[in-house]
Amino acid sequence: MLLKNFKRTSLQVCKNLGLFRRVLESRWRTERLLILGYHGISLEDEHDWDASLYMSRPDFESRLSILKKENYSVLPLREAVERLYRNDLPERSVSLTFDDGYYDFYRQAYPAIRAYNFPVTVYLTTFHCYYNKPIFGLVCPYLLWKKRGHVVPAPPAMESGLKFDLRTAEGRARAMTAIWKYSDGRKLSAEEKNEFALQLAVYLGLDYEEILEKRLLHLMKPEEVAELAAAGVDFQLHTHRHHAPVNETLFHREIDENRTSIEEMTGECATHFCYPSGVHRPQYLPWLKDEKIFSATTCDPAFASSKTNALLLPRLVDHCGLAPIEFESWLTGFASFVPSKPENNHAS
Repeated sequence: MLLKNFKRTSLQVCKNLGLFRRVLESRWRTERLLILGYHGISLEDEHDWDASLYMSRPDFESRLSILKKENYSVLPLREAVERLYRNDLPERSVSLTFDDGYYDFYRQAYPAIRAYNFPVTVYLTTFHCYYNKPIFGLVCPYLLWKKRGHVVPAPPAMESGLKFDLRTAEGRARAMTAIWKYSDGRKLSAEEKNEFALQLAVYLGLDYEEILEKRLLHLMKPEEVAELAAAGVDFQLHTHRHHAPVNETLFHREIDENRTSIEEMTGECATHFCYPSGVHRPQYLPWLKDEKIFSATTCDPAFASSKTNALLLPRLVDHCGLAPIEFESWLTGFASFVPSKPENNHAS
């Protein structure tokens, strides 16, 4: 924490000295694109649970306010990428992207973005649009967090005598590892995972029906995607099941099912891609070219230039842990000249 505070204080000093402004107005910054990535904007307390994945609406709106106040050129992703490689980006170029397509984008993020009249791209993973239940890999750790401070026996379906120590983040992570081991070992279907999550909630004394009613940790439904697409939201590829297989045939199937689903919902053919969890491998590049993918974004924080591989575009995944001064240092480009250890982002 001391090191983080020192960094933030140092950035503020640099801003006060005019260094942020100097980089922002440089040719170097004008020739580069900053792609911002987001995941969820909380419906309730999700940002208190996982600040690397969720942001409160007031915090998100404060980011949008900075973009507007400082006259950033917020471009549609497709236009931004095309202009990047034509070397005719406007000054202060930024693009907004969201991963996965959560219901909270529909309820929280999009109304805020619309108020500022900014374009936005959603990388949509489509399976859970149709099977509209809470995402298993999110709802289980969320339930464990809601019961934090307790030591409880594991649900009866799991190993006899196993206990979950939910008093610390480490203990909750171990509990979730055990749940994944149970789920993967039995190859639970989506329906069986949802039933397990329901049983876990009941066993922990939590109201699963409330989660379903409020649609916490759900994706948008097809009709909601269609509504936003008609309003101008750009939907692009993120695989059908939020999974990028290392098998070429299975990889193409994920893209094809994802693309077909998006076209059914929006009437548009998607040609831009985001790697699930930010994981990219060399063999993916020729496969994406075969799929006529124009660009692909990672979760590697950096600026894109015309020399960047279009299938490995960097992106800053913004989150609650990034202080406003750090966010501004990225927008201006100053952050690129500050040594830092790799971000430990929760990419999805």
